[in-house]
Amino acid sequence: MARDGAVYACQSCGAVQTKWSGQCPACGAWNTLVEELTTRPPGALKPTSKIARGRGLTFQGLEDEVPAPPRLTTGVEEFDRVCGGGVVPGSAILLGGDPGVGKSTLLLQVAASAARRGVRCAYISGEEAVEQVRGRAQRMGLADAPVKLAAETSLRAIVDGLKADEFDLVVIDSIQTMWSDAHEAGPGSVTQVRAAAGELVRLAKKRKVAVILVGHVTKEGTIAGPRVVEHMVDAVFAFEGERGYPFRILRGAKNRFGATDEIGVFEMNDAGLAEVKNPSALFLNTSGARAAGAAVFAGIEGSRPVLVEIQALVAPSAYGTPRRAVVGWDAGRLAMVLAVLEARCGLGFGDRDVYLNVAGGLRITEPAADLAAAAALASSAFDEALPQDCVVFGEISLSGEVRSVSRMDARLKEAAKLGFRRALGPADVEAAGGMKFTGASRLADAVRRINEASWD
Repeated sequence: MARDGAVYACQSCGAVQTKWSGQCPACGAWNTLVEELTTRPPGALKPTSKIARGRGLTFQGLEDEVPAPPRLTTGVEEFDRVCGGGVVPGSAILLGGDPGVGKSTLLLQVAASAARRGVRCAYISGEEAVEQVRGRAQRMGLADAPVKLAAETSLRAIVDGLKADEFDLVVIDSIQTMWSDAHEAGPGSVTQVRAAAGELVRLAKKRKVAVILVGHVTKEGTIAGPRVVEHMVDAVFAFEGERGYPFRILRGAKNRFGATDEIGVFEMNDAGLAEVKNPSALFLNTSGARAAGAAVFAGIEGSRPVLVEIQALVAPSAYGTPRRAVVGWDAGRLAMVLAVLEARCGLGFGDRDVYLNVAGGLRITEPAADLAAAAALASSAFDEALPQDCVVFGEISLSGEVRSVSRMDARLKEAAKLGFRRALGPADVEAAGGMKFTGASRLADAVRRINEASWD
């Protein structure tokens, strides 16, 4: 291979520089520029000044009818839900998650379940030997599934092997371990990840094979490697889970063939990952009376309503600077809710520690949880418990107004199905499912009801 020169690629953002520097000019990260050699693959043509004539373009109108893409149902309903109803042939999916969260376990179950349904599946591991993958399959009770296994890191060998056989679904675990001999950079570098992902995506499109790529994540929680990989693929999924909790959340961040905010819920056990059909019952504690500082939030995750308990603790501070700790919610959102409670409702938190936790390890991102968090904080501050059969939802503005949120009927119907009979939320909501609804146009009204325990 001829050596054309050397460039310096940022291992954080993928930007290429001609000279080394301590800080990447593109993303500002320090000590991320690594020297990489640029080479020309064997048999590649030398650059030429001649411009070949193109084939032209064939344009079509927006009104043309396009059939819906076919789907490969894997049999793992939670995975198929996040995909939008099944895996689309010819699509490329990038799955990221923390080390040990269960990415390989999930995809092995998906491949085994799909293979039992007649889908031709291949599982290629660059991190484990075939014996290790086979041993994990035996522990999970999947040894009888007709999945083809291989342990390989050479991109050329993988592509040649996939071209020599016919597959419908291929799992690559992981993209950071793939190595192309067309580039002299080491495995896991920006150049290698970009080249391997591009080659596998082209293979998927050309041969109509669904390819699932496993991606490592950085300490910040983002998928390692250049962001161009996320643009190449058709879907990007994140597999999340808090340590100490058996629950795992498969969340869609990008999906060209389905909704981008859909989630799938799993529970880790000795036999692998079990699907959770009713996440609301999993995240709620129905035993005993509800304590002060707890509020049940009726939320929406993707297309499904989910009920989860938000817990708050307001305690006197032993130090000059009160603590603010939050798990499962945005810390900036908590600071905003505390400011509104102080300015609009007269509650003081300046000399008290505030702790907020979303039970079960679920992470909430929608603004509809504002009122539930405020209700939990007020309940703890007054030491007055909310009714056992009450759910709360609503967005809070900086003026202290309680604003409407989307899909309120679905939230109330899910709560009624689980035995809740009361709801606290925006004033312009009609009760559904036989529930008794308490409307609050201002946050001060909701705080007063909690303080006085007046729900009738």
